[in-house]
Amino acid sequence: MTQARRARVGVIGLGSMGMGMATSLVDAGFTTWGCDLRPDARQAFDAHGGRAVATPAEMAAHVDIVVSVVVNAEQTREVLFGPQGVADGLAPGSVIVSCATCAPEAVVALGEELATRGLRLLDAPISGGAAKAAQGALTIMASGPDDVFDSVEDVLDALATKVFRLGDAMGQGSQVKLVNQLLAGVHIAAAAEAMAYGIRGGCDPRVLYEVITQSAGNSWMFENRVPHILEDDYTPRSAVDIFVKDLGLVHDTAHRDKFPLPLTSQALTMFTQASAQGHGGDDDAAVIKTFPGFGLPSLAANDDETGEEE
Repeated sequence: MTQARRARVGVIGLGSMGMGMATSLVDAGFTTWGCDLRPDARQAFDAHGGRAVATPAEMAAHVDIVVSVVVNAEQTREVLFGPQGVADGLAPGSVIVSCATCAPEAVVALGEELATRGLRLLDAPISGGAAKAAQGALTIMASGPDDVFDSVEDVLDALATKVFRLGDAMGQGSQVKLVNQLLAGVHIAAAAEAMAYGIRGGCDPRVLYEVITQSAGNSWMFENRVPHILEDDYTPRSAVDIFVKDLGLVHDTAHRDKFPLPLTSQALTMFTQASAQGHGGDDDAAVIKTFPGFGLPSLAANDDETGEEE
């Protein structure tokens, strides 16, 4: 829509995902403000043609649409309603696009509080990783009223190749994202367990990877994450502690309803153990380091093959 194309957009959180999203908006022709506490992130965004600020409040008077790319509901509430929050300075009718992984009831509460200020919320968690964020090729799973969708349609199109409209019930986007995170975490943990078992049994790890990726046991996470193990590269594309947080959230919401999630519980234990062993900031493939009694591939033994980021 022409009106959305002229919208002024603010992105809060210029981390691995938020930076790619903000630069995608600049590349799509939007006047884009970016907020981050880190001077280096602000400088990088300025260099790409964005307009960087240190606090959400500084962008409020300049934007119509705010894309919040922070970690959880608590951080979302802080950037909206905290002492330097954006909400008080936004014009009535402005839209908040919330991309954090949150419990559905937390998103409902945010929407209700924003509504009392004349502001609108789109519950819009994201998936795809930093590389797809920078390409404007994310998947967005969103819920909210049709008029809110319509007012940000071109912004979403600049960020994603697939936008799922999951109805007008606030929190449904977050519920679907939790299902996605359940599967992602379980699949990463299963991939790590399978590789540990195979290597411990004497399999060549690179040959094992080649066989499994051409066989029925393959998964997207196995194919994407095992190269990090093969290359001894645990630079965080998505960290162990992200899955401690997200699987913890899945577990807690299910436990509240007395709904059993045995695979989620075991995967959460594995990621928590990896974090306790000092790997919380490493790539989530580092969950393989919780298994004893075998040698992982080392950087010195690697040839020039490389793994692809998420």
